[in-house]
Amino acid sequence: MSAATTIAPALPASGNRRRRRGRWNAPLVAGLILFGLIVACALCAPLLTSQDPLKQDLANAFLAPGAKGHLLGTDELGRDVLARLLYGARVDLRVGVLAVISPLILGSLIGLIAGWFGGWIDAVIGRIVDIVIAFPFLVLVIALVFAMGPGTTSIYTAITLVGWVAYCRIVRGQVLVAKEQEYAMAARASGLPTWRILLRHLLPNVVLQAVVFSMSDIVLTLLAIVTLGFLGLGVPPPTPDWGTMIQEGQQFILDKWYMSTIPGLAIIITGLALALIADGIVEKANQ
Repeated sequence: MSAATTIAPALPASGNRRRRRGRWNAPLVAGLILFGLIVACALCAPLLTSQDPLKQDLANAFLAPGAKGHLLGTDELGRDVLARLLYGARVDLRVGVLAVISPLILGSLIGLIAGWFGGWIDAVIGRIVDIVIAFPFLVLVIALVFAMGPGTTSIYTAITLVGWVAYCRIVRGQVLVAKEQEYAMAARASGLPTWRILLRHLLPNVVLQAVVFSMSDIVLTLLAIVTLGFLGLGVPPPTPDWGTMIQEGQQFILDKWYMSTIPGLAIIITGLALALIADGIVEKANQ
């Protein structure tokens, strides 16, 4: 009895410590804080700088950081680098998020159908997935945008046509397991319409892995958008874009390093924040 009374009080404390550790997810918190700051800077761009990102001032071209009130200097056309960086963040983040949502929705629905019905439907979808996934993501996106022409519509379309396959495979695998569970079999036995079983019962239970993957997929999508901008296939000028800023500054990299280095650092920091969020979500899901 004495041993029991000695051990019993320690269990709740240990449980509380475990719960505290479970709530404290360092990568997720750090990533959310860092990404939140980036988003806040993008949204508050008019408050952080009074400069027009499109205004050209050739008399003040190539100003060094800090000169004449330009905190990060100016480019070859006299445009403020800080203003273009902040407004470029708006463009790249908006395009990046929307370009991930489209393949997430499309791939999840197709994977849901393939996993549930199986048979020839699953076989046909599987062959299409194998064909698309045989090509590198970035190469295929660049080829499609090149064929369709530059612009945000082409970017959305290309990334959706290439990116849905990853979500399809994830959701299909989850459906193959979930449809053998008791809740799915009970829903089928009750005579519910197929669409209701898929959308109301299966989808909420299988989409989590796809959502987790989408957080890391944003990093790859952002890289694709920046690469397209660097190649002149991204957002049409004069709209500021990080990839375009790097491309425009590369020819002056030796003496005007800030023109390319600063947007490059912004890309690295944003990618790091998103990677931390993805790692944190995976860690949380595995607890």
